[in-house]
Amino acid sequence: QVQLVESGGGSVQAGGSLRLSCAASGSLRQINAMGWYRQDPGKQRELVAGVTSSGRTNYADSVKGRFTISRDNAKNTVYLQMNSLKPEDTSVYYCNAENYGGVKYWGKGTLVTVSS
Repeated sequence: QVQLVESGGGSVQAGGSLRLSCAASGSLRQINAMGWYRQDPGKQRELVAGVTSSGRTNYADSVKGRFTISRDNAKNTVYLQMNSLKPEDTSVYYCNAENYGGVKYWGKGTLVTVSS
């Protein structure tokens, strides 16, 4: 089992920045990829950014050039630096970890609100 705890959400004006953190605990040796997803009411959860154990990253087109995902394996933490935030980035952001067997784990989510 893997436990994920997010922090860093909040409210910011458009153009501002926030950094989300996700601390992982539990069976960490089994973790391959980690990432951030977001979900709006009535919509499917969508990938924002992901990073593999080897450091390979991928991003949703809507956040490329604005968001940066990073992973500190020593601290078992993954970060999402969000710059140039837009009102459409407002959402609940969820931390995700996936083990080598394809099992996904989720945090409880943190709300990001961007006002215009």
